[in-house]
Amino acid sequence: MATVDITVGGRTFEVACQVGEESYLLAAAGMLDVEANVLIEQIGRLPEARMLLMAGLMLADKTAALEDKTKTQDAKIAELEAELAELKGRPAPEPERIEVAVVPPSITDTLQELAARAESLAQKAEERAAG
Repeated sequence: MATVDITVGGRTFEVACQVGEESYLLAAAGMLDVEANVLIEQIGRLPEARMLLMAGLMLADKTAALEDKTKTQDAKIAELEAELAELKGRPAPEPERIEVAVVPPSITDTLQELAARAESLAQKAEERAAG
Protein backbone atom coordinates (compact mmCIF):
# COMPACT_ATOMS: atom_id res chain seq x y z
CA MET A 1 0.00 0.00 0.00
CA ALA A 2 1.14 3.51 -0.79
CA THR A 3 0.30 6.57 1.27
CA VAL A 4 -0.39 9.99 -0.16
CA ASP A 5 -0.75 13.32 1.60
CA ILE A 6 -3.78 15.22 0.29
CA THR A 7 -5.03 18.66 1.19
CA VAL A 8 -8.74 19.38 1.40
CA GLY A 9 -10.00 22.74 2.57
CA GLY A 10 -6.60 23.74 3.90
CA ARG A 11 -6.26 20.57 5.96
CA THR A 12 -3.80 17.80 5.18
CA PHE A 13 -4.71 14.13 5.41
CA GLU A 14 -2.62 11.00 4.93
CA VAL A 15 -4.53 8.50 2.81
CA ALA A 16 -3.58 4.96 1.80
CA CYS A 17 -4.15 3.64 -1.70
CA GLN A 18 -3.01 0.87 -4.01
CA VAL A 19 0.39 1.33 -5.60
CA GLY A 20 -0.05 3.05 -8.98
CA GLU A 21 -3.34 4.70 -8.01
CA GLU A 22 -1.76 7.77 -6.45
CA SER A 23 -2.58 10.05 -9.40
CA TYR A 24 -6.26 9.06 -9.28
CA LEU A 25 -6.39 9.73 -5.55
CA LEU A 26 -4.75 13.13 -6.01
CA ALA A 27 -7.22 14.01 -8.78
CA ALA A 28 -10.20 13.00 -6.61
CA ALA A 29 -8.78 14.92 -3.68
CA GLY A 30 -8.37 17.95 -5.94
CA MET A 31 -12.07 17.86 -6.83
CA LEU A 32 -13.01 17.54 -3.15
CA ASP A 33 -10.66 20.41 -2.31
CA VAL A 34 -12.35 22.67 -4.86
CA GLU A 35 -15.76 22.02 -3.29
CA ALA A 36 -14.38 22.46 0.25
CA ASN A 37 -12.83 25.80 -0.72
CA VAL A 38 -16.17 26.98 -2.12
CA LEU A 39 -17.78 26.13 1.24
CA ILE A 40 -15.04 27.90 3.18
CA GLU A 41 -15.45 31.02 1.02
CA GLN A 42 -19.24 31.01 1.50
CA ILE A 43 -19.55 29.92 5.13
CA GLY A 44 -16.15 30.34 6.67
CA ARG A 45 -14.24 27.81 8.73
CA LEU A 46 -16.18 24.59 9.36
CA PRO A 47 -15.48 21.55 11.51
CA GLU A 48 -13.50 18.99 9.54
CA ALA A 49 -16.25 16.36 9.41
CA ARG A 50 -18.91 18.86 8.33
CA MET A 51 -16.63 20.35 5.65
CA LEU A 52 -15.85 16.90 4.22
CA LEU A 53 -19.52 15.86 4.37
CA MET A 54 -20.75 19.01 2.63
CA ALA A 55 -18.01 18.90 -0.02
CA GLY A 56 -18.76 15.22 -0.64
CA LEU A 57 -22.47 15.98 -1.00
CA MET A 58 -21.74 18.76 -3.48
CA LEU A 59 -19.64 16.35 -5.57
CA ALA A 60 -22.37 13.72 -5.31
CA ASP A 61 -24.91 16.26 -6.57
CA LYS A 62 -22.71 17.07 -9.57
CA THR A 63 -22.19 13.36 -10.21
CA ALA A 64 -25.94 12.68 -10.07
CA ALA A 65 -26.57 15.48 -12.58
CA LEU A 66 -23.93 14.03 -14.91
CA GLU A 67 -25.43 10.55 -14.57
CA ASP A 68 -28.87 11.93 -15.51
CA LYS A 69 -27.36 13.67 -18.51
CA THR A 70 -25.55 10.46 -19.48
CA LYS A 71 -28.80 8.47 -19.30
CA THR A 72 -30.53 11.03 -21.50
CA GLN A 73 -27.68 10.95 -24.02
CA ASP A 74 -27.59 7.13 -23.96
CA ALA A 75 -31.32 7.04 -24.72
CA LYS A 76 -30.84 9.49 -27.59
CA ILE A 77 -27.94 7.43 -28.96
CA ALA A 78 -30.05 4.25 -28.79
CA GLU A 79 -32.87 6.03 -30.62
CA LEU A 80 -30.53 7.27 -33.35
CA GLU A 81 -28.90 3.84 -33.71
CA ALA A 82 -32.34 2.24 -34.12
CA GLU A 83 -33.26 4.84 -36.74
CA LEU A 84 -29.97 4.24 -38.54
CA ALA A 85 -30.52 0.46 -38.52
CA GLU A 86 -34.03 0.96 -39.88
CA LEU A 87 -32.75 3.21 -42.66
CA LYS A 88 -29.99 0.76 -43.54
CA GLY A 89 -32.56 -2.02 -43.70
CA ARG A 90 -34.70 -0.25 -46.26
CA PRO A 91 -34.33 -1.31 -49.88
CA ALA A 92 -32.41 1.07 -52.10
CA PRO A 93 -34.63 3.42 -54.09
CA GLU A 94 -35.23 2.65 -57.73
CA PRO A 95 -32.72 4.48 -59.91
CA GLU A 96 -34.21 7.49 -61.65
CA ARG A 97 -34.18 7.25 -65.40
CA ILE A 98 -32.69 10.29 -67.08
CA GLU A 99 -32.82 10.66 -70.83
CA VAL A 100 -30.16 12.71 -72.56
CA ALA A 101 -30.81 14.00 -76.04
CA VAL A 102 -28.30 12.81 -78.61
CA VAL A 103 -27.23 15.36 -81.22
CA PRO A 104 -27.28 13.75 -84.65
CA PRO A 105 -24.08 14.12 -86.69
CA SER A 106 -25.97 15.93 -89.46
CA ILE A 107 -26.69 18.85 -87.09
CA THR A 108 -23.00 19.10 -86.23
CA ASP A 109 -22.14 19.23 -89.93
CA THR A 110 -24.80 21.89 -90.55
CA LEU A 111 -23.52 24.02 -87.64
CA GLN A 112 -19.96 23.81 -88.99
CA GLU A 113 -21.16 24.90 -92.42
CA LEU A 114 -23.08 27.85 -90.92
CA ALA A 115 -20.02 28.89 -88.92
CA ALA A 116 -17.86 28.83 -92.06
CA ARG A 117 -20.41 30.96 -93.95
CA ALA A 118 -20.58 33.45 -91.06
CA GLU A 119 -16.80 33.75 -91.01
CA SER A 120 -16.76 34.29 -94.78
CA LEU A 121 -19.41 37.00 -94.55
CA ALA A 122 -17.56 38.66 -91.66
CA GLN A 123 -14.33 38.68 -93.69
CA LYS A 124 -16.11 40.23 -96.71
CA ALA A 125 -17.67 42.87 -94.46
CA GLU A 126 -14.27 43.75 -93.05
CA GLU A 127 -12.77 44.02 -96.55
CA ARG A 128 -15.57 46.38 -97.70
CA ALA A 129 -15.22 48.46 -94.53
CA ALA A 130 -11.47 48.78 -95.07
CA GLY A 131 -11.62 49.53 -98.80
